[in-house]
Amino acid sequence: MTTFHTRLDGIDLLAGTWGRGAPHDQFTKLRSQAPVYWHPEPGGGPAGFPPGPGFWAIAKHADIRAITHDYETFSSERGGTLIKDATEDELAAMRFTILCMDPPRHSRYRKLVSRGFTARMVQKLTDEIERRAALVVDDVCERGAVDFVARIAAQVPVQMICEMMGLNKELWPRFIELSDAVMGSPDDPDYVGGADGPIAASAELYMLCAETAADRRVNPRDDLMTALVNAEVDGERLTDLELNLFYVTLVVAGNETTRNIISHAMLALIDNPSEAQRFRDDPGLWTTGVEEMLRWGHPIHNLRRTATRDTTLRGVPIRAGDKLVLCYASGNRDEDVFVEPNRFDVGRTPNDHLTFGGGGVHYCLGANLARAEARAMMQQLVERLPDVQLAGPVDRLHSDFVHGVKHMPVTFTPAAPRRLD
Repeated sequence: MTTFHTRLDGIDLLAGTWGRGAPHDQFTKLRSQAPVYWHPEPGGGPAGFPPGPGFWAIAKHADIRAITHDYETFSSERGGTLIKDATEDELAAMRFTILCMDPPRHSRYRKLVSRGFTARMVQKLTDEIERRAALVVDDVCERGAVDFVARIAAQVPVQMICEMMGLNKELWPRFIELSDAVMGSPDDPDYVGGADGPIAASAELYMLCAETAADRRVNPRDDLMTALVNAEVDGERLTDLELNLFYVTLVVAGNETTRNIISHAMLALIDNPSEAQRFRDDPGLWTTGVEEMLRWGHPIHNLRRTATRDTTLRGVPIRAGDKLVLCYASGNRDEDVFVEPNRFDVGRTPNDHLTFGGGGVHYCLGANLARAEARAMMQQLVERLPDVQLAGPVDRLHSDFVHGVKHMPVTFTPAAPRRLD
């Protein structure tokens, strides 16, 4: 077993690698030879990042799960959740987002909106989610060719989170553009130096947040924004900065992650048409099938934790301040957990995937909503557009954080709409 700082040939987990898809061959090597692997950070890339100190790549399912449950030793707040080190000013702002908080602070903030995402609340939204998914297919089915990401995968997630936040319908297309810019990787040439960079996009979202918040203070509604402007933490209302960052986190995460789940699910069915046919032959497979789509198309590649004290992992010494990168793409293909992990199997059970964070305090707030949206959209596609095929190369996001698809041209046999509305 290779441990400590020994180098393995062919291992590169930095952002440029991910533009070609998840490096599963590298993860297979890491899981068998160096499941706790020291990875250097040479710097560079389109944004010209300076070299970093390096990080421990965590490749095994059991270790990822254990770390997510031990927030006292492995902090989200200490250094944030992105691989690259942030400045102190950047970290100060990031620590106002629940993704970069540790308990007990994290627990208090999460409670502000958690009721809106419970299984019971999402169940109440199921009919509306299914109605919107059917309308998305109605809108494209006669065309025979579309960009799958923009015209199909993005639609229901952004519509639902904007509806839940109480955002004006005419702004929904702009929210897709802004969330793309916020999540766009600085390692991706498409997002370096553009007018809609993450800073400019965030500023525009903050402005829209302020406008919506001001309205809700005067005209409260039954939506998440009203809940946020009236929320209190330790007896005090949220500051403008806290409200802005909470708002951006919910709007962006609430549509980007599920959009990518749907895009990767479609890719999996294109590559495995017999699995799509299994759904048609046995609709009872949709429950296990959605879980397999989540395992296969993990929306997040990696999340960082920072060690708060000296410890060991599989005999490897970890020092206080070290970065650990939880490789969810690797954990979801772990041979010790999944039979034939590189096979897409819509009937897979059990399926203990790590897609929503591996449990612990940071278990994805929107997991129930994402499942419902992905299921509704994919059911419509499998039933009504049974021969979707790629019409060109898949344009993937160059990011070591988001498992994103920017563009995916597809063709299909045109079909008649159902016009439910």
